[in-house]
Parts: sequence; C-alpha cells; structure tokens
Amino acid sequence: MISNSKRFLASLLLAGLSLSAQAQQSATALYLDPKQPLNARVNDLISKLTLEEKADQMMYNSKAIERLNIPAYNWWNEALHGVGRAGAATVFPQAIGLGATFDEDLAQRVSTAISDEARAMYNVAVAKGYRQQYSGLTFWTPNINIFRDPRWGRGQETYGEDPTLTGRLGVAFVQGLQGNDPRYLKTAACAKHFAVHSGPEKLRHEFNAQASPQDLWETYLPAFHQLVNAKVEAVMCAYNATNGEPCCGNSYLLQDVLRGQWKFKGHLVSDCWALVDFYQGHKVVKTPAEAAALALERGVNLNCGSVYPSLPEAVQKGLTTEAKMDSSLAILLRTRFKLGLFDPQGSSPYDKLGAETINSDKHRALAREAAQKSIVLLKNNGVLPLRNDLAKYFVTGPNAANLDALLGNYYGVNPSMSTILEGLVAGVSPASQMQYRPGALLDRPNQNGVDWVSGTARTVDATFVVLGINGLLEGEEGESIASPSFGDRLDYNLPKNQIDFLRGLRKNNDKPLIAIVTGGSPMNLAEVHELADAVVLAWYPGQEGGNAIADVVFGKVAPSGKLPITFPKSLDQLPAYENYAMQGRTYRYMTQEPLYPFGFGLSYAKFEYGGLKLPKKVAKNKPVEVEATVRNTGKMAGEEVVQLYVTHAPRAGQQVPLFALKNFRRVRLEPGASTTVKFTLTPEQLALIDAQGKTVAASGPVTVSVGGALPGKRSQALGASAPAVATVAIR
Repeated sequence: MISNSKRFLASLLLAGLSLSAQAQQSATALYLDPKQPLNARVNDLISKLTLEEKADQMMYNSKAIERLNIPAYNWWNEALHGVGRAGAATVFPQAIGLGATFDEDLAQRVSTAISDEARAMYNVAVAKGYRQQYSGLTFWTPNINIFRDPRWGRGQETYGEDPTLTGRLGVAFVQGLQGNDPRYLKTAACAKHFAVHSGPEKLRHEFNAQASPQDLWETYLPAFHQLVNAKVEAVMCAYNATNGEPCCGNSYLLQDVLRGQWKFKGHLVSDCWALVDFYQGHKVVKTPAEAAALALERGVNLNCGSVYPSLPEAVQKGLTTEAKMDSSLAILLRTRFKLGLFDPQGSSPYDKLGAETINSDKHRALAREAAQKSIVLLKNNGVLPLRNDLAKYFVTGPNAANLDALLGNYYGVNPSMSTILEGLVAGVSPASQMQYRPGALLDRPNQNGVDWVSGTARTVDATFVVLGINGLLEGEEGESIASPSFGDRLDYNLPKNQIDFLRGLRKNNDKPLIAIVTGGSPMNLAEVHELADAVVLAWYPGQEGGNAIADVVFGKVAPSGKLPITFPKSLDQLPAYENYAMQGRTYRYMTQEPLYPFGFGLSYAKFEYGGLKLPKKVAKNKPVEVEATVRNTGKMAGEEVVQLYVTHAPRAGQQVPLFALKNFRRVRLEPGASTTVKFTLTPEQLALIDAQGKTVAASGPVTVSVGGALPGKRSQALGASAPAVATVAIR
C-alpha cells in the first residue's frame, strides 16, 4: 500500500507539473506575444476569460488572474496639474491657471513633464510589486467642461469659459500625456465630463442639465470633438443627466454623437459611482443588474464604481448578452495593450524612465515658468514692479503662508513647496527687512480683537496682503470641508472678514498696498480693486507659486496672464445657476458690464495694436487672411497674448454671440520692438450654429478685432490697449 505521506507528495508533484505546464502555456499564449496584431491579442485573451472574469476586467479595480499571468490593474489615476494623490511629484499651477497662460506650447510641455513622472512612478512602483489606486497609467484628465458659471466649485479644474481656448489647450495637454510613439501610449488621457456638466455639485447625482441644440454644438461639445479628433484614449461620462437621459446612459451623446458622428475608437469610463445614480438618483432603472445592462448597451466600457459585477446577473436574466460584453471589453483591453502592460519589461521606450525624472530641477523650473505666465495683473497704479531693496516690507493675510493656497484640488504633494511668504522673503535683498503676521483668518472674524497688523503696515515701505480663497472653500462635493454648499461658491463675495481686514490696512495708510489674491474662480474683487494699489491674481499657482509671484512683483518678469473667464460684478448679472442656457452667460452672451472682462490682463510692457489688414469682401466658404501689428511702446520686455475675436451682425430671432474668440498667439517683444501676427480664419471658424445645432456658413458683415483683451469699453477703462478693428463682407 502507498502511505498517506507518499500520496501527498505525489499530489504536490502533479500540481506542480500542472502549474508549470499552465505557466509555460500562458508564457507562449498569443495575447502575450508582442509580435502579434493588437486585435488578435485582445480577442485571444477574451476567449480565455470566464463570464465573471470579463465583468471584473471591466471594473476600475480589476483583479489579477494568476492562471493567465494577468496582474491586477487599477484604472483610477489623476494628473490634472501634476501626478495627483500618489506621492512626491511636481505640482504645476491648477488647470484654470494654465488656462490663463493661453499657451499651447507650455501646456504640452507641462503635460509631457507630468507623463514623464507618471511613467517613472509607475515603473518604480511595479518594481516593488505595488499596484495600487493612483499608481496606474490611465489618467482621468483633462477636465474640458465649460466654466459657464462662477459658482461651480470645480470650475478651477477647467481651462475657462471659452470653447476655442479649452479645446486648444486640451488637445495640447492630451498630446503631452499620450506621447508620440507610433506603437505605445505613454499614458492614456481622458476627456471629462461628457457632457454638459458644471454643477451644482450637491445635485449632480440627480440633476438634469437642459441644453438647446445650439448651446450643445456651439458651447458644450466643441472641445470634446477636438480631443476625439486628437485621438484622446478615453472619455468619461458625467454624473448628471442631459436633456432627460443620464449622461452614462445617454443614447444621443454616447451613441449618436461620440461613437456615431465622431467615430470615437477609445474607451468610455463612467464617473465614479455614476451608474449607481441610475437607480438611486435618476431612477431610470430599479436594480444594479438593470443599470449594468443599460450602461453596457449605451457603450460604457469601464465602470468606476460597483455596478459591473452585476453584469453576469444581467446576462443570466436576458438583459444583455455575453457577446456585447466581449465587444465592450475588447475596446477597453486595447488601451492596456497599447500601454504595453502585457509586454515584457523594456518593450516600451517609456519603461526606461526612472526616479530621477520625478521632481527634477528641469520640472521645477517649468513649474515656475508656468506659474509666472499664469499670473494675471488686474490693477496697477504704478507701484509695480516694486524694488526688492527697500528698507522694510510687511507680508500679511490668511493665505500668505498657506500651502492650500498653492494647490487647488486633484493635487499631488511635494517635499519643497514655495508659499507666497517664502517666495517674497527669498525675493528681497539681504539688506531689507521683512516682517510677517497672518493678521486674519480665512473665512471668519478673529476671536482676538487686538490689532497688531494695521499699525505695522503704516510703518513699512510696502505691504503685501494675501487674500482670497482655497480648496477648503471651493472644490468637489466632499473635498471642501469649510464649504456649506458642497464645494460650490453660492456667495460670490470674499469672506467679509477679509474685506474688513483690508480696510484696516488701508486706513490712514498711503504706503503701497499690494493685494495678492488666490483662488480658482471669479470672485467679487470690487472693493479689493478700490483699496489696493495693485491687484495680482495668482490662482492656485503650484509648488513654485511663491517664487513666481516674487518674480512678477519685483520685476524679474512682466506679468502676462489673461483671464480665461469673465468676472461679473455680482451674481445678479447672471442667470440662475441651474439654468444651462448660454444666453446671458460668459463674454459671448453677457450684455452687462463685467468687473473684469474675459481675456484681460495688464503687463509692465505696453502693447499697442494697428495695421490690421484683411480683405474687404470674400466669397462664402472661403478663408479670410488677417494680419495685425503689435508694438511694445513700454520700457520693459514682455509677452502679450494676441487675441482675435469675430462678431457677426445680429440676425432677427437668432442667438448670435456678441464676440467669439477664434484664435490667439503669444508673442514676446523687447521695448520698442514690433511684430506682425498673421491668422487664417477658416470657413469653419467663421460659421455660425443655428437653433437646430446645424452649422451655417457665414454671410454678411463680420467684424474682426485683434487686441490684448475682449474688445469693449470696460477693457480699455481698466488699462487695456484699444484693439485693431475691421470688417469683412462675406457673400
């Protein structure tokens, strides 16, 4: 007889032989062979999966399948302005600040640096066996929603209110993230949130955003279309419903437009737990299985949430089919194969990026440049640029030494971040004195009424007061822990205690008072503008923010940022927050005078426009060639964002934009220098969108304006130069 111990050893040997044979088979499987065609590899892998495994591979936190040598993969990662939530990384200015640069080349250089660091972080993490959330190569970035209303707490994640600016910066950002290798993706970018999504945060899981066909195709969809044309790898559908259907189950948006008209070939991911909203918020179905079947039918390939584990149940109940799962999973798996995640180490050129890339000196310098170019000078009565060798300076205000004022949301962390206080201290001469007191709390009155601050301000040569808001007061639903309105800013004003504090600093004080304002959205700065000698809008400037601000205020560089969003005088000038109609919103449709117009921003240089040349008339559907001369008549070199706007003649009964930005370009000019800037207005740029959402060729008179801000009296009253203006007749 064979003893029990021998039987046990024999069974172990057989098991080992079986595992060895299985591993050998997997190692030579078609799906693991990089020489095989992509679709063949994808289909081979799917053929080896069980129904439950297929459903799991369509989840954001896909489990490992050891018998097939498939490691675990978590799809959820963020890179809005630097690799987020994943450890030490370079922190660039928040997206709204990048929008203020109007600089596509800079946007692509920033996103290239981010993807370098992302690949390096992934490589070193996998080498340690770490496969966590926020460690993958699929980034749910950029956010290209239109910042249609200042109340939206997440507007800071966007590039502003204009479709042209948003689309061009978004495309540049995607190109930097995804790289240019003909075979491998560097990382996978994602255009979000599709579509018509910009608050309210509190209602987003049940809200129905209603948009007319014209507003859809003129405002809400163009940037997404541009990113699809640029081959963005993923699109994320939004929480809310649009025109009656949840965005992640919206047949018109997902099937007719995204897959049908635009021929999108990448994968579609739900916003996180948006499919749960099908039955808990929107109530269009009753069960998770029904929600899974509806999302699959509409084209959602990847579920961030908890619903797709119910797909096998949906198949068993006849709500969907395994064949539909296979087709959807094939689209999704192509992304993993293009990232090289099933190929041997060293196959992708990006496998070589190592830890030395992360937070490198080169990237820190780029973060500083981006912050410099994002800063918008809103007022200057001549006090800036300020000498850095005055006898005594004073820094005060609730955001002066506050790290949150650098970050915004969806941020990474860094071992060396320059607060505004630190940047200013580093920027002054060793011979100078600089004192600091916070002076005021962020959003509530001081409990101690003793004032040791305003008296100090009267004794120094210049005071910097750092005001504004930060991520505690604005942001996403659960992030802004000091916000009573789930991250939205339903009160447009700065906290009252900050204005009271500024009044105290100004009282009986004729010394220079420079207000530095942080935040990611428009706010009521009317009294700040009145009381301060200069107003510097810093946004959330990232890890080098303090140094960049010092560079600007002390004149190392001239400010060159422009507002990517209108600052109204009050919310009374706007339609209701829940109203998604564009009439009365943004510079294109707002008839009332704003506090600060779109495209506005001052410089230490002085730019003048002239020599505008364009034909007096052109045939319909023909391009219009435009050129203008820009001259720096100031005493300091600077960069200018040259902006081209068109205005069509009003049409009876039709909604026609007052102005529409169609092109822009950054130029740098030394004192006394000039340059000729040339633009081509294509027939597509000149066309209008009608009430049915159809493109209509331009006809009649079209006014073309080229300048450094939105054309209009308000821009010039604030110090912008007059634009060059001419009209072309299109027949």
